[in-house]
Amino acid sequence: MKEIIVDEIDQNTRIDLYISSKINELSRTTIKRLLEEEKITVNGKKCKASYKVVFGDKIQIEIPQAKEIKLEAQDIPVPVIYEDNDIIVVNKPKGMVVHPANGNPDGTLVNAILAMCRDSLSGIGGEIRPGIVHRLDKDTSGLLIVAKNDIAHIKMSKEIQERKVIKKYIALVKGNVPEDEATIDMPIGRSKTDRKKMAIDINGKNAITHFKVIKRYGKYTLLELKIYTGRTHQIRVHMSYIGHPVVGDMVYSNGKNEFGVEGQMLHARYLEFNHPITNQILKLEAPIPEYFKKVIDLLDRKN
Repeated sequence: MKEIIVDEIDQNTRIDLYISSKINELSRTTIKRLLEEEKITVNGKKCKASYKVVFGDKIQIEIPQAKEIKLEAQDIPVPVIYEDNDIIVVNKPKGMVVHPANGNPDGTLVNAILAMCRDSLSGIGGEIRPGIVHRLDKDTSGLLIVAKNDIAHIKMSKEIQERKVIKKYIALVKGNVPEDEATIDMPIGRSKTDRKKMAIDINGKNAITHFKVIKRYGKYTLLELKIYTGRTHQIRVHMSYIGHPVVGDMVYSNGKNEFGVEGQMLHARYLEFNHPITNQILKLEAPIPEYFKKVIDLLDRKN
């Protein structure tokens, strides 16, 4: 049994969104099912997924026992940006988990890639993560490289480890960022108060994020961000730390925004790397998601 007490900063958030931000291994679909089965209660009473939590609410969650995950190919449409015999680069949609785990047994990017590539995937990542060289958060969209064979996987992983892959993101953050561009060089480690979260930690691993302003909108700033390290939640932690959390971020902010966006407005837009087999330089770009464009268009019209 898991118990959570709602903080004042989180009140008025839908309970399904609130729990998914606190317990990463539970998808919103699973949370809604547990609510229906009365395995989630608030102050000892059942409630609906639409219930908005109140400061001091005691939420009890009966987390189902882990089940063995059977990996299956699923015909899920995922845009392909580049593909050859060695690698495939996709534009991962927002809301899609990269690989199966408890709470997300299917409907993942791996399930989709299996349907596209069949047996042509590296086995280095293991049975649950075939071909997965690097990852993106569930609600971060954008470019992701998948290896089709072990040689490509090994070389691609080495290139990432040696920081030879250029990764650029676009994000809408809260507030008017005063600097035109700057570098955040702050180490990141596991939060000591919430093990599901990351935090700035002087004893953590080094983490470097460079950002530059694309456009300011008064209450918001559109940024391009380049990461030099690949720490978990790096951009989200760094931007929250300097007082400009990513719009919609339920973990490192309260997630509230005037656009009704659920999940962080963060998109992995650009990748540049040497092909692991041919050594050809690849420069790939993923179009900004439609929901993201609508928010920007709205802000452009207001300004």
